[in-house]
Amino acid sequence: MTTATLADRIDALLPQTQCTKCGYAGCRPYAEAIAGGEAPINQCPPGGAAGIARLAELLRRPPLPLNPAHGVERPLQVAVIDEALCIGCTLCIQACPVEAIVGAAKMMHTVLAADCTGCDLCLPPCPMDCIAMVPVQPPRAWTPADAGTARRRFEARRARLLLEQQSRDDRLAAKALDKLDELDARDDLAPHEIERKKATVQAAIERARARRQLHAKGTPQ
Repeated sequence: MTTATLADRIDALLPQTQCTKCGYAGCRPYAEAIAGGEAPINQCPPGGAAGIARLAELLRRPPLPLNPAHGVERPLQVAVIDEALCIGCTLCIQACPVEAIVGAAKMMHTVLAADCTGCDLCLPPCPMDCIAMVPVQPPRAWTPADAGTARRRFEARRARLLLEQQSRDDRLAAKALDKLDELDARDDLAPHEIERKKATVQAAIERARARRQLHAKGTPQ
């Protein structure tokens, strides 16, 4: 079994909350780290003991207790915004990995409870401290169906962010090419100065291309 195939199987067992409590940028990077022998199987608080047991069975390893350095296992929770205090800064919207928060700038935000994974990534950026994590009512466990929905929403967000980044890069590249044309038309600069400026612009274009390739492989931020 290749490392990539093993990572797929590990990723399928993770809860897809994308909470980063494992120390990685999301469930897939953590799965790849486990598959590559770079991380143990007990760093996922949302998966808890049951998740560790599933990973142990897949990898034919002894189960381990959850590493407390990464958090504790807890009942399923969702975010709730105190709408009276919300100032509409959009920071929580930007932080949510599954787009479970809706609203607009300078307008009240609200959480779509059915889509919230309980990752609590929206808490740190909130300047008003108006978001709380509350237990789901009635209490229930996180299910494979929940994980599947969260994965689809996460991937849809990732694809949208990638398209937005590509659009920004295209606009910047077009401006850079216009700048190159302007440099060719100037007669008030020495040839070596023109070449230096053109090299700077070309380097900016190459950085944009490299950033696009990086985003295509990973998760845009």
